[in-house]
Amino acid sequence: MNESEKEFDRGSALSIFNSDRREDLMALILALVIALAVYIAY
Repeated sequence: MNESEKEFDRGSALSIFNSDRREDLMALILALVIALAVYIAY
């Protein structure tokens, strides 16, 4: 396995961003937005 293959072996096939930290942050923000929307709606 060379370096270019190893770079994409991170357990997520649906990686939108090139940074795992940014992806985690966006997922956290999205979860908070959804939770807030559900809280307001009900």
